[in-house]
Amino acid sequence: MKVGVLALQGAFREHREVLDALGCEAIEVRVPQQLESVDALFLPGGESTTIGKLLDSSGLRAPLRERVAGGLPTFATCAGLIVLASDVLDGRADQEPLSLLDVAVRRNGYGRQVASFEVPLRVEGLTGAPFPGVFIRAPVIERSGDGVEVLARHDDRPVLIRQGRVWAASFHPELSGDLRLHQRFLQQEVAA
Repeated sequence: MKVGVLALQGAFREHREVLDALGCEAIEVRVPQQLESVDALFLPGGESTTIGKLLDSSGLRAPLRERVAGGLPTFATCAGLIVLASDVLDGRADQEPLSLLDVAVRRNGYGRQVASFEVPLRVEGLTGAPFPGVFIRAPVIERSGDGVEVLARHDDRPVLIRQGRVWAASFHPELSGDLRLHQRFLQQEVAA
């Protein structure tokens, strides 16, 4: 299994380290040709407007939209969730999300960098201890469509969702030190 990590900006190295620990062949995706060869993709946290601009300058916007819409198993975290959303409620005027998830998000909805926190999350289908949810300038999911399944909540708000073969988290599982969420996604969406 070859798993890509969008490596334009943000926490791509941390996702790659988790994938390496799970024994995956992980590649950093920076150009469309690299995207063509992967069986799954992780979109990291970072800065969503910067990632959007880099999708344009790298030529990845259209191929990424096409592959994800075509069923490529994809897991987006934090800024990656914003990039895939259908609506960004407080985005910049020139910010164009990919509209691949039927959700409306608010950037930095849980607060600025100084308001970062970690909270135990009960994740549907994940056994054992609660999952450590690391929230850093995290987006809030304000609305989710009928086809969106909520896998975890914090303060009664969705923080981990799935729509088809696309998963998205408001938090950073790659920074938690816990491999279970990456592993579950790969087992359920790629290995199945």
